[in-house]
Amino acid sequence: MRKIKVGIIQQANVADMRINLMNLAKSIESCAAHGAQLVVLQELHNSLYFCQTENTQLFDLAEPIPGPSTGFYSELAAANNIVLVTSLFEKRAPGLYHNTAVVFERDGSIAGKYRKMHIPDDPAYYEKFYFTPGDLGFEPIQTSLGKLGVLVCWDQWYPEAARLMALKGAELLIYPTAIGWESSDTDDEKVRQLNAWIISQRGHAVANGLPVISVNRVGHEPDPSMQTNGIQFWGNSFVVGPQGEFLAQAGNEQPENIIVEVDLERSENVRRWWPFLRDRRIDAYEGLTKRFLD
Repeated sequence: MRKIKVGIIQQANVADMRINLMNLAKSIESCAAHGAQLVVLQELHNSLYFCQTENTQLFDLAEPIPGPSTGFYSELAAANNIVLVTSLFEKRAPGLYHNTAVVFERDGSIAGKYRKMHIPDDPAYYEKFYFTPGDLGFEPIQTSLGKLGVLVCWDQWYPEAARLMALKGAELLIYPTAIGWESSDTDDEKVRQLNAWIISQRGHAVANGLPVISVNRVGHEPDPSMQTNGIQFWGNSFVVGPQGEFLAQAGNEQPENIIVEVDLERSENVRRWWPFLRDRRIDAYEGLTKRFLD
């Protein structure tokens, strides 16, 4: 049986990056001590979620890859003998930046990286100001634990991204993410938003017969411009199996570390029972490459 223990780290961040890194290191070490072989962090975990405003000075947060943060997480991966999925603000060149997931092998080497492909631009989520859309495609990252289909946050709403990762042999779909509520939303609307987020990703698991790991941040982060009341990140990090069944789920208020066992061989059986890939009508999907079919 190919079973792996996965650690998910749902963290509340503060303005002092050193504190965030210290907390992450402790959580990573704790997950490894409890048997985690694969540890997944939330989106842009080093700092506050800086995309609530458009501020050119915040580009100073970006780093080259490799760089200081990759060195820090490389040492943690090697010291704890884990595969580690991180999410960094990449400075590729002056004026050219990406939202980039970096995966580290158990020896600390970089197994691969993925640059976020879908970039949102909404109130309090001004990501198009900071991030150039990814250009590495939807390529799974080969690790000693298997092929990881790493995507990032806004990518989680797109079935095309999950499908392409699956068609290229991904054995897990992984989403570091940062999403939450604005205080002006009604309670009913908050429930609808959270359920849509969960349902969408569970749907990717079912449609592709793959486990899904989604790790969100938690806690309130104020809007520096005071144009809004900030974001209450809703947590609810979770892991589901290939039929969308919950294997683990965090709450929506507190930082949490969760260890969960994932059976990678179960996907084989599920795909035999529900052979969605077999029955795809690839001869009839040419319209998917169009923006809209007028």
